[in-house]
Amino acid sequence: MNKKEKSVDRFYEWVDRYLNFEKNPKKGIFWLETMRFLCERLDNPQDYCRCIHVAGSKGKGSISRMIACILEENGLKCGIYSSPHIIDFTERICTVRGAFDDYVYEKSANEVISCVENVSSKEWPGERQPTWFELVTLFAFCCFRNAEVDFAVYEVGLGGRLDATNVLMPACCCINTIELEHTEFLGNTLEAIAKEKAGIIKPNVPVIIGTQKSNGVEELFLQIASEKKAPILFSQKECFINNINYKTERSDFDVTMSFILKSDLFSRNLNLNISFLGEVQAQNASVACLAVKTVFPSIKEDIIEKGLEKVKLQARFEILSKVEHFNDIKAIVLDGAHTVNSVQHTMNTFAKLFGSNTMQEKAVLLFACAADKDVKAIAPFFKNHFASVFLTKPGNSKESDLAHLENAFKNAAIPYVLFEDYKKAVKTAFEKANNEHSLLLATGSFYLIAEVKKYLQAIGS
Repeated sequence: MNKKEKSVDRFYEWVDRYLNFEKNPKKGIFWLETMRFLCERLDNPQDYCRCIHVAGSKGKGSISRMIACILEENGLKCGIYSSPHIIDFTERICTVRGAFDDYVYEKSANEVISCVENVSSKEWPGERQPTWFELVTLFAFCCFRNAEVDFAVYEVGLGGRLDATNVLMPACCCINTIELEHTEFLGNTLEAIAKEKAGIIKPNVPVIIGTQKSNGVEELFLQIASEKKAPILFSQKECFINNINYKTERSDFDVTMSFILKSDLFSRNLNLNISFLGEVQAQNASVACLAVKTVFPSIKEDIIEKGLEKVKLQARFEILSKVEHFNDIKAIVLDGAHTVNSVQHTMNTFAKLFGSNTMQEKAVLLFACAADKDVKAIAPFFKNHFASVFLTKPGNSKESDLAHLENAFKNAAIPYVLFEDYKKAVKTAFEKANNEHSLLLATGSFYLIAEVKKYLQAIGS
């Protein structure tokens, strides 16, 4: 184990003793008093550099990565804070070029651990212990300060108003598409969830709103932005997307997507070519471009184009063409889509890229999701696309409901095989796709994709 792994592992093992909402959701644990308390004790590392704050039900990670790549192309050292990680914890706190040098994580870990362990139980606001995500967010603030980044992009963890990241005072906010998600914590209507997301809007700070499917949501954002005197731009009204095309080398499925982005904010049309696939990613790019142009009005259009061309991100319609020991699989697609709209976008892209009747190619689906996902609405999108369907749970990190999952696929009249052992499900799906010389889609959870990546690493080592 090298030094970088030891430093990061030390913090990861230490922070794991605190309540991790990602693994064990709890109600009534969200507030900002603890974050403000900790930040003050560490001389407010969140204020070290300018930043952009990104919220929304879907697309936060893609938008954050796009913004960071553009800013790096513009000569800025840009930190990214996002979640979840797929394999390595440093994926959450890094730059587009990868992890920071070891001393950054080591110094930041020392600062956070020392700060927290020197607080007595009665000193904590409300005598409430900090949570895992609060401490990881604080760690990110310190990492960016110790790395001396020029700029940072922060992805909201959950909601917005009471998320640990909402102690930031950003140069710009982005709120992407709102869906019904985490309804037990954020509300059971789009408007209620949007109100929680809108909690990141700050007085006089510009906000970019991504594609929305509800006029009520747009009106709510407009009202809140007006109350806070925050300039607001709606990407659907400000940007126009034309000429979406896929460029494919069929031999190895090295696929990119090109399109034209028009806006009065640009001195000319943007001719974009990105490795992300699907119309939704073009919509995400419009949000990222508007955010960058809002904060850096003089940035050149060719810088935006070159930055977006370099964007890479795991588990967002990630295509693996050749994998050791499975050379006969036609193509492997890994996508962390786990909401109704995101799965619909994934399947639209899958059908467009590989053909609408993939059943003829004996395509294989590996699917797992957390217990709180609307699998009843998700399952029908897979009907008539897969010759083999394997259902399981998304590893051990997230609570799952296999009975509910099974019923959803039964009701959708989709034949399936259910595995309680997710490792066996992954192995079986890969062997089936290899034997059939077919396509394989693994989707439903970033945690499932993490297990797939671990499996591939293990057989390749």
